Amino acid sequence: MVAAPEDGAPGAEARSGGPCAEVGPAIFAYDGSDLAAYAIEQAGVQLAPGREAIVVVVWQPADVGFVPLEGRHLHAAAANEVKEAAEETAAHGAKLAAAAGFEARPETVEAAPTWKGLVKVAEEHRCGLIVIGSHQRGGLLGHLAGSVASATVSHFESSVLVIHKPH
Repeated sequence: MVAAPEDGAPGAEARSGGPCAEVGPAIFAYDGSDLAAYAIEQAGVQLAPGREAIVVVVWQPADVGFVPLEGRHLHAAAANEVKEAAEETAAHGAKLAAAAGFEARPETVEAAPTWKGLVKVAEEHRCGLIVIGSHQRGGLLGHLAGSVASATVSHFESSVLVIHKPH
C-alpha cells in the first residue's frame, strides 16, 4: 500500500505493514549525495524528534556505491579503502541525522545490490522504518521512486518513507 504521510507533506510516500512496524530504530539510507542528505533533513521535519536512527552506507568493493567525502578517489579493488571511506561517509550522515534531531549512529554493510544491505540492517535491528531519498524516474513504479528505493519498498516488510527532492 502506498500513501502520503499523515501531515500531507509533498514528495513523500510511505508503505506500511509487516511484523516490524513501529519497533526499533529508523534506518536512513545514506550514500553521501545531496539527495540522501535532503532525505535525512526532511525526515527530521516529518518524524518525531529524538527517535533512534541508524545511518547506513552500503558499500561494494567492485562498485563503490556512494559519493566519498571531499572528492576522494578510491580504487575499488582496495576493499579496505572502500570500507574506510564508507565508515567516514556513514559518520558524516549520522552527524546530519543528529543535527536533524535524531539519536543517530553510523553503520556500514557490504552488500549488492544496495537494497539488500538496507533490508539486512533493518531486519537485524528490528527497525520499523527505512527512510530513503529518491530521484523520480519514468514508468509506473518509477514515478514513485528510483531503482534502489523501488527495490527497498518491494522487499522490506515494514514501512519505507521515500523522500523526493522538489525540482
